Amino acid sequence: MPKMKTDSGAKKRIKITGSGKLRRRKAFRGHLMETKSSVRTRRLGRETDISPGMEKNIKRLMGL
Repeated sequence: MPKMKTDSGAKKRIKITGSGKLRRRKAFRGHLMETKSSVRTRRLGRETDISPGMEKNIKRLMGL
């Protein structure tokens, strides 16, 4: 049986913390920033946890 490969896209976008949690960046921060408020852009700049419903799928992509 061959080894399972890590999904390259997931590898670049998702970090695994020391305790094993999965972290991701928020969307809507790429462009058209001048129309968005400063409060909104600060909120979008922070990382967030991956939702529990997606964790199983993401861990499979990451090879965990």
